[in-house]
Amino acid sequence: MKFQLAIFDLDGTLLDSVADIASSTNYALQKLGFPIHPVAAYKNFVGNGIAKLFERALPEQHRNIENIERMRPLFKAWYADHMTESTRPFAGLPKLLRDLHSKGIKLAVASNKYHEATCDLVAHFFPELPFVAVLGHREGYAPKPDPSIVNEILALSKVPAQATLYIGDSGVDMQTALNSGTTACGVSWGLRPRNELESFQPQFMVDTIDQLREVLLAD
Repeated sequence: MKFQLAIFDLDGTLLDSVADIASSTNYALQKLGFPIHPVAAYKNFVGNGIAKLFERALPEQHRNIENIERMRPLFKAWYADHMTESTRPFAGLPKLLRDLHSKGIKLAVASNKYHEATCDLVAHFFPELPFVAVLGHREGYAPKPDPSIVNEILALSKVPAQATLYIGDSGVDMQTALNSGTTACGVSWGLRPRNELESFQPQFMVDTIDQLREVLLAD
């Protein structure tokens, strides 16, 4: 078996979560008197952490540290109560994860979503799976595509980068794989267009769960 560890991005890779992210950001914007956005717009806002999400959602003339910090507690309070309303795993992924675990492949999550929400969502939707690590963005740590989060997972799992597949739905993820020396696998069912991922020339590009299964379980 080629891969011993599969590291997954969360939003747009494991979970279809954009609607709850959108409603929570729109709630914070509305509370502060700013215009809101349609759900589809958030596909281009997410992926680089919560501060960048707020910056992109704010009107251009109001994109400053003060407003980003005003949005943070409003978003987090609302999101904590609503993060599972519309969010669901992509069809077939829970079974794939169970099958990978049964085959001895270690599992991990590396997300730019803030750490508490990352852990809560994984525990809610995949409670039976023993991930070797579930890491979101934490204060004081550089977000992806900085490879630090992946390097931490590699150390915890005791699996070398060359035996690890990093799976994600964005250019940020493909660059993270490149920076960490892991093998990149882009998925087309997520938030970003396929050509964004392909611009980083990932070793694998898949359109279905079955194709991802073939990549991970190939001899």
